[in-house]
Amino acid sequence: MADATTAIKVLIVDDHPVVRLGLRTMLESEENISVTGTAGSAKEALAEVQKLQPDVVLMDLRMPEMEGAEAIAELRRIEPNIRILVLTNYEEDEYIFRALQAGAMGYLLKSTPQEEIVQAVEMVHANKRCVPPIIAKRLLETIAREELTQRELEVLKLVAVGLTNKEIAQRLFISAKTARNHVASCLVKLGATDRTEAATTAVRRGLIRLSE
Repeated sequence: MADATTAIKVLIVDDHPVVRLGLRTMLESEENISVTGTAGSAKEALAEVQKLQPDVVLMDLRMPEMEGAEAIAELRRIEPNIRILVLTNYEEDEYIFRALQAGAMGYLLKSTPQEEIVQAVEMVHANKRCVPPIIAKRLLETIAREELTQRELEVLKLVAVGLTNKEIAQRLFISAKTARNHVASCLVKLGATDRTEAATTAVRRGLIRLSE
């Protein structure tokens, strides 16, 4: 076990008890890491951070009571020097962008091997960003592309459910030409070759949600 004065103090935040236990067991097997506590919700995490003063918060994005990026921003607000490492199943571009924009210093998927998670905790504690190359590449693409307008997002949602340009025009009370231009703009901004690819890309990146 690590010396209490030198070990990296980690708070684990995940709404699944089994995941919390697994991560705790894994991290406590490391000589230089000490798990100071766990939390099952964003609200609980906020209280634990203030009470335990961890060096690193290892957290999921799917949190009860508060959306992931919002929770990250709030943690950074109450404890500006806290290091936050995201460990999640969400790999959509928009989740990655929002989490890092909110203040997370690392972003890993739960499929990441144990040794890489440990290395990430150490890197984040050393104030170094930890974003795997494949995620970094997608993040750069997200930042580089021009942001879609609200109207274009509305059009994309209708494209995704199979509406034609004429039907989109009728639904949004615009001309068919305007609808066609919006679709063409979406293709360019998303780097898509056709309507289906544009809709699929938008869903994958979390830009639109068909259940809404």
